[in-house]
Amino acid sequence: MSSVNMNSLMAARNAILNRNNALQDIAGKTGGLTGPGNVRPSEQADDPAGFAAQLTDAIQEVNKLQQTAKADTAAYQMGETNDVAAVMLSKHKASIGFESTLQVRNKLLSAYKDIMNMSV
Repeated sequence: MSSVNMNSLMAARNAILNRNNALQDIAGKTGGLTGPGNVRPSEQADDPAGFAAQLTDAIQEVNKLQQTAKADTAAYQMGETNDVAAVMLSKHKASIGFESTLQVRNKLLSAYKDIMNMSV
């Protein structure tokens, strides 16, 4: 690579690092994002089971969405509600939750296979 390309790459890298540091400072001053699933890296380091707990919580949330969708569908079929949009929305939420969980599972399996194929 030429020195111009290397200099521009280093300048871009430094700009990205500076922006990342600024965002981390802002997140630290405002408390960052809080809520389930938004754990700071320092909290993750203290809890070795953090990933497993988050994964379990996510699966339970998807299960709740599927149960809600099933209950809404049954209520519509029995004539207890006439709100088709709410039924379709709950079914769509459950579908998106399931698809995202499936994609996470696929990525985890792919990462596991990659690690197992590494030579020691």
